[in-house]
Amino acid sequence: MKSKGWCLGIVVFSFMVWGWVTTVSPAETCNRVVAIVNNDVITQLELEKKIKEMTGFSVEDLKRKDGPRFGETQRRVLELLIDERIAEEKIKELNIVVSNKHVEATIKRIKDDNRWTDEDFIAHIERGGFTQEKYKEKIKKDLERMQLIEYEVRSKIIIRDEEIRKYYEENKRLFGSAEKVRLSGIFLIAKRPGDQQEINEIHTKGEEILQRLRAGDDFGDLARKFSEGPGAADGGDLGVFDMDQIEPQLRKIIDLVPEGELSGLISGTKGIQILKVTQKQVGKTKPLEEVKEAIFSELYQREINRRYDAWIKGLRESSYTRILTESL
Repeated sequence: MKSKGWCLGIVVFSFMVWGWVTTVSPAETCNRVVAIVNNDVITQLELEKKIKEMTGFSVEDLKRKDGPRFGETQRRVLELLIDERIAEEKIKELNIVVSNKHVEATIKRIKDDNRWTDEDFIAHIERGGFTQEKYKEKIKKDLERMQLIEYEVRSKIIIRDEEIRKYYEENKRLFGSAEKVRLSGIFLIAKRPGDQQEINEIHTKGEEILQRLRAGDDFGDLARKFSEGPGAADGGDLGVFDMDQIEPQLRKIIDLVPEGELSGLISGTKGIQILKVTQKQVGKTKPLEEVKEAIFSELYQREINRRYDAWIKGLRESSYTRILTESL
């Protein structure tokens, strides 16, 4: 294969194996080939789209955010794209087709296994960074891959009861309603965060407010008088939160505060806050029998993934692949 001029300008490249020629006009954005997979290619635009899909960041944003490791991330995503392309070729070769009806039935089973309402399901996929359409695409690809593995891997997958119970015991927090907490807060905001004198003054003021609260002054009254943050007009009431949605470091503090008690001073980059845990709701864990099918599905999918990785590695060794490192 010979190639010249992958970027702007008149670009002509020929692949002797396939016998076709593609011309990119000067007006078109550069979309160079970054890898060859058998009789197919992967382009820079495809790679950038996959990077955005997997990381949530554009290439430009990811370079700024994680510059030193960007090359490694890009290479790993490209390797994944190559594996996907090889699998897609095999799926087409074997004429594997997954219908929309099958996808919808699978999603319904996932919801039923986890006893999720429609709202629970939407919240779950959004936490994973998916829209409903993107999630359906993912399920379709998963089902195609499962059929491919079931076709190619002859040994039977067995998930034992001991494995299910072990997974349940190690992941009980996944099978309960989220703990909820109602919080009230008093916030003292630094106007000049880098000014140490102002920070000291805010801490002194915070200690005085804390002493008054511990002496019995009403939290709502002091919040309305002193707080510069959300909920001040409502006596500091911040509302109800799922504990798993609270920032980990703050959650550790809240976990140690009994219902009706105060947190003490919590320092941040923009000032300090005093929290009151006005109410705690402990989550209830579903019994094993209720979630057994969901755990089986999770462990089965893991085993599918393990076998798929081993199988795709062998298939890749028998395929022609070439990464054009000079294009990255």
